[in-house]
Amino acid sequence: MAGADTGQFTQAEYEDLQQAAEWFALLCAETATDSERAAWRLWFEQSERHRRAWQLIEAAGRRFEPLQANGNRKLATETLTALRGRRIGRRRALNLLALVAGGGMAAAGAWRYTALPTLTSNLTADYRTGTGELRDIVLSDGTRLWLNTASAVNSDYRPAQRRLQLIAGEILIETGHDETAARPFVVDTAHGRLRALGTRFSVREYDDSTGVSVYDGAVEISHAGGAQVIEAGRQVRFTRAAVSASTAADPARQAWSGGVLLADDIALRDLLEELGRYRNGFIRVAPEVADLRVMGAFPLRDSERALAMLADALPVRVRRVLPWWISVEPRVQ
Repeated sequence: MAGADTGQFTQAEYEDLQQAAEWFALLCAETATDSERAAWRLWFEQSERHRRAWQLIEAAGRRFEPLQANGNRKLATETLTALRGRRIGRRRALNLLALVAGGGMAAAGAWRYTALPTLTSNLTADYRTGTGELRDIVLSDGTRLWLNTASAVNSDYRPAQRRLQLIAGEILIETGHDETAARPFVVDTAHGRLRALGTRFSVREYDDSTGVSVYDGAVEISHAGGAQVIEAGRQVRFTRAAVSASTAADPARQAWSGGVLLADDIALRDLLEELGRYRNGFIRVAPEVADLRVMGAFPLRDSERALAMLADALPVRVRRVLPWWISVEPRVQ
């Protein structure tokens, strides 16, 4: 089977995963019959692809065994059962499986078996935040460092250099004046190095690239393909080999440091995707309302209030399918 990232599953592999999830939910139920178990065995033995899909779902199931021990077996089973009889999108279905894999509380976009070294790096980072947490830190040279939700960064200050390493998530930096020496200030990411040229800028780590927004001064990006300076008021994304064309810097990329999610005429689906980074669980938006335009400022430290504000301002309702599953739907007239 393809890699654990949802984007690497083929349609056929996705369908096998969904079938495996349905079988797993059925067999977890105390009402499963001998004939149903025999039918599962026939499906399991039909192909190697079925067996690989089952192994992935079974591994996910083992991760919520502690929930079963605490009397929450029904909730865990319902998570998988929810896939049965529903026509939901490929990514959404796998996102729902991700919730199961994480014991019902994983971020919806994280269907992957996180490599142990990466997980260890996050947990042992010099500075880190949990889901929904924001931090404001002043470093020894006066540099201000804001950490967004679910972020991790290491700090390495030496006589010849000030260095941050972004391990995960997003940071906003306002570089301080170096009183001791003219030491360059750099940020290393998975895709290259950023050198601050007296500046305020944000850096966000994506799966396949790094995003940089510059608000003051300039930032030099160095990567395997060369180097490029990004001036104030511009933003780019870069990989190890290339830098995208720059666009106007998005004010929202620094507004989060004050606990605010800015929406300036954006689609509801995009706002909810961003809001979902700040809460554990899954937010589904119905296609009938996904393209509604949204404007306003929403509190990131209180996502429940933000959802209530949306329900007041738009023709939508917020329905709680399960404690960790929110559905934003058309308001019933």
